[in-house]
Amino acid sequence: MKEAKEAILDYLHFLQVERQLSTNTLSSYRRDLESYIEHIHNVQAVQSLKAIERSHILIHLEALRGEGISARTIARHISSIRSFHQFLLREKLTDTDPTVHLEMPQIEQRLPKVLSIEEIERLISAPNREKPQGIRDIAMLELLYGTGMRISELIGLNLDDVHLTMGFVRVFGKGGKERIVPLGKSAIHTLDQYLQIARFKLQGKYPKTDAFFINQRGKRLTRQGCWKLLKEHAKNAHIEKEITPHTLRHSFATHLIENGADLRAVQEMLGHADISTTQIYTHISKTRLSEVYKQFHPRA
Repeated sequence: MKEAKEAILDYLHFLQVERQLSTNTLSSYRRDLESYIEHIHNVQAVQSLKAIERSHILIHLEALRGEGISARTIARHISSIRSFHQFLLREKLTDTDPTVHLEMPQIEQRLPKVLSIEEIERLISAPNREKPQGIRDIAMLELLYGTGMRISELIGLNLDDVHLTMGFVRVFGKGGKERIVPLGKSAIHTLDQYLQIARFKLQGKYPKTDAFFINQRGKRLTRQGCWKLLKEHAKNAHIEKEITPHTLRHSFATHLIENGADLRAVQEMLGHADISTTQIYTHISKTRLSEVYKQFHPRA
């Protein structure tokens, strides 16, 4: 359906301009909606957006379940489809909203994985300090764990966002929302080493850039590059847990709360709009307390 493809592009433009959603979020919406329209048109033979009914959406969702798609991912698809149809209705491209009364699947709340303090120490010690890339990677790991910032926020940092003398970093989160996050002594030390020794060598004769973290070609590090480096260092540190850049963010928040940090302060540092998002870390702490009790108490 040509009209559907155009409507998706208009909707994505709306999300980008009005909601200021990140590139990754927009890509998720695009994939969900293109998959949805393709199934509606090619499999169910629906010829126009106005002809879509609730039953067509239910058939599409059932097809996703048949492919073994998780309840969490299906819930994301429903959210994408629902907001798309609400947009179509507002723009008068359709007369009704077929997503009314669509129910979200029950999602089992999964507690995020965190590293122990000992595992964090091993991870940060894994890069080779004799090489400029190693000094850079230590600085990256210290910053991810020391501030809890997202990987997209880390690679988006510019030189004038990091203020070592004053001890803080300026972070631009989702929707371009700015926040100030304090830096600890360890992070300040390694970041200073990176700037004084490693970054100069990595930049070499390549064109100058404002990017704080750069690769061996003098360009801004990518998300994929950071992911690859993290996997490599986790392997060298003999960490058996499945680890992602977000694992360090989860560990940052969990360790703060376990040591008595105020929930509102943690919310501010993480850049969560809603404190309910931050509250999951209190559940992690309670779960870990329970595990410690069961492991060490003689009558557990």
